[in-house]
Amino acid sequence: MFFDGYGYHGTSFEQTYRCYPASFIDKPQIENGDKIIMPPSALDRLASLHIDYPMLFELRNAATDRVSHCGVLEFIAEEGMIYMPYWMMENLLLQEGDTVRVKNVTLPKGKYVKLQPHTKDFLDISNPKAILETTLRNFSCLTTGDSIMVAYNNKKYYIDIVESKPSNAISIIETDCEVDFAPPLDYKEPERPVPSLPSKTPAEGEEAAAEEEPKFNPFTGSARRLDGKPLKQQPPPVSTSGSKDKRPDMANATGQSAAGSSSQSSNRQTQGKLVFGSNANRNPDKQKEPVKEPVKEEPQKKEEPKFQAFTGKKYSLRG
Repeated sequence: MFFDGYGYHGTSFEQTYRCYPASFIDKPQIENGDKIIMPPSALDRLASLHIDYPMLFELRNAATDRVSHCGVLEFIAEEGMIYMPYWMMENLLLQEGDTVRVKNVTLPKGKYVKLQPHTKDFLDISNPKAILETTLRNFSCLTTGDSIMVAYNNKKYYIDIVESKPSNAISIIETDCEVDFAPPLDYKEPERPVPSLPSKTPAEGEEAAAEEEPKFNPFTGSARRLDGKPLKQQPPPVSTSGSKDKRPDMANATGQSAAGSSSQSSNRQTQGKLVFGSNANRNPDKQKEPVKEPVKEEPQKKEEPKFQAFTGKKYSLRG
């Protein structure tokens, strides 16, 4: 059974046409969607068939075995020709005048689709979700593996259909479809800063500086007498870089600063004790202990009376 000279037969529509881009016809709006323009004879055949609406078609390039899907906008093309968006011809690897097989199909309604922009410039749009929703209203279906074109602000953005459910080709007319985005093709992960290893040279310099710092030396202040009398001999200066070997010298310097007192009081002062008065006759055995390093004292000009505690007048509480 033939229809108007074309090989239409059976209960389905399937025909081969020569394809041309939208620039060949005064219909530039078809570039912003996935709808094609077919000849009037195709409408006559489709009207006689019990097909599902809206009309959806499968486009197949037999030479490269590429498949895509689309809808139809009008039936005003010349017989034997169809017009389609140029981005769709690129997906099918078609050139002007190449033949393409058109077949009507029924696609399930989409539940999920994953999109991947070619460039991250698409994400820089103030509201990419709203732009995408507006653009997809001109689409009838989506096919996994296709690259759709989104035009915005005189610029074209290409987006890959990475995944679709429940099948590889879905209808997006009057359906609630979940949309997910994959990172753009030119997106690069930010490089994490590599923690630099601490160099050993500053640490060695810090150790050297720590060694050069003066150490703490106790009991290095000036000596004063408890009775307020001036000292006969000033203590020798003590170097700031003290060491363990110089600690006996500090004890000797302390003993020399208290001239006029007995050797016993100097020994007690080296032990960190304070002695009130001379008390030279107390513990005579300790006075006989030999001193390791004898200290040369200057000859006293005059013997001054030693300080005696509690030697004042006595008073009675009765008056």
